[in-house]
Amino acid sequence: MNRYWRIAIAVLVVAAPMESAAQQRPLVTEDPETVGSGQVLVEAGLDYSRDVRFPVSGLEGHLTRLPAAGISVGISPIAELQLDWGLWSRLAVQERRQALLTDRVAADGATTSSVEDLVLATKIRLVPEGQSMPALGLRLATALPLAPVEDGLGVGTTDFYTSLLMAKTVQSVRVVGNLGLGVLGDPSDGTRRNHLFVYGVSFARALTNATEIVGEVNGRAGGDELVPGAE
Repeated sequence: MNRYWRIAIAVLVVAAPMESAAQQRPLVTEDPETVGSGQVLVEAGLDYSRDVRFPVSGLEGHLTRLPAAGISVGISPIAELQLDWGLWSRLAVQERRQALLTDRVAADGATTSSVEDLVLATKIRLVPEGQSMPALGLRLATALPLAPVEDGLGVGTTDFYTSLLMAKTVQSVRVVGNLGLGVLGDPSDGTRRNHLFVYGVSFARALTNATEIVGEVNGRAGGDELVPGAE
């Protein structure tokens, strides 16, 4: 597949959106607003996905992530440091296929589990939201390969991402958009790189001061010649 779509729908999220504007999860589309100078935001949740494919290891199945955690630290009024990491991922294997790194996968049972790659990022708000103008921001991120290839859930490459962030609130609806570039490594030899567009759009509709309904489309797109693992 040349496109990878992630669609996340969450209903009645207990969040207090008016008091915690930088709250992110369950969305992965990044809002340009930061947590604020000297503030620390800690988030965690459960993520369950069906029919997830790992094209480098050849495994396919139902994936559980617990917790899907993140920490954001405000280093100035317009900038923050982010750390995102899944401490435990478990794949209930439904199918195995021959793939690039199949011979290196040691997991041969009905399930396999692993930690996830660690993502370190910096987010900077460039322009605050105005009456008629959206807020603008920039995010730079690096994914460090902590997930072992032998467990079938990692690819062993260091990846880089840069994205322009946009957001606007209209009445009680918050709309956020991301557009940028991802540079992914080649797990076969580590010398090639693949450049992909990364994108996302999300909405958050406040129902009360303590609940909101959210949804998004988030993914990446590339050309016909993709290195393994960039599908």
